[in-house]
Amino acid sequence: MRRSSLRLLLLAALAAPLAGHARDEAQAAWAALRQPGAIVLFRHATAPGVGDPERFRLGDCSTQRNLDERGRAESRQLGQAFRQRNIEVGAVLSSQWCRTMETARLAFADLAAGGVREAPAFNSFFGEPGRADPQTETAREMLRQWKGPGALVVVTHQVNIRALTGELTRSGEGLVVRVPAGEGPIEVIGRLQP
Repeated sequence: MRRSSLRLLLLAALAAPLAGHARDEAQAAWAALRQPGAIVLFRHATAPGVGDPERFRLGDCSTQRNLDERGRAESRQLGQAFRQRNIEVGAVLSSQWCRTMETARLAFADLAAGGVREAPAFNSFFGEPGRADPQTETAREMLRQWKGPGALVVVTHQVNIRALTGELTRSGEGLVVRVPAGEGPIEVIGRLQP
């Protein structure tokens, strides 16, 4: 057997358990979204670049980094995945950034009776570390208060999700979480991929 063929076989053997784990984790996440008090934290869909331009202004999308066509397609796919699985959405909260609001609207606006609501506690604090701790505590308390009915969907940013869970997420990826009543860490139940 050639060395390159042996490497491919070894990589395939190593990848198979990882794929199975990801599939099991996704199944657990979808099942958890049917439970009372379910919460999912989504990172906004694909918006090329990092951070925002210097001239960034909240409320003016022309000054921000925005979704591209791929990000819009990912957003629609997220909503479709919820519809196909008949996941009840009780509320949708979003950062006030245009890319998060657009992700939330394209995916979930018609799934929650109240539509998409702006939630400044989930605004990005990228480049402003002094805001991280108080804002994260406010966001955590909002999550802790959620009882349903239906799942709470939050569309936010990488820095916010990492501050809340310690986990990194890709664009459009969601973490289904459980928030303890006390001070313990937020538990990540599973991941939802775009």
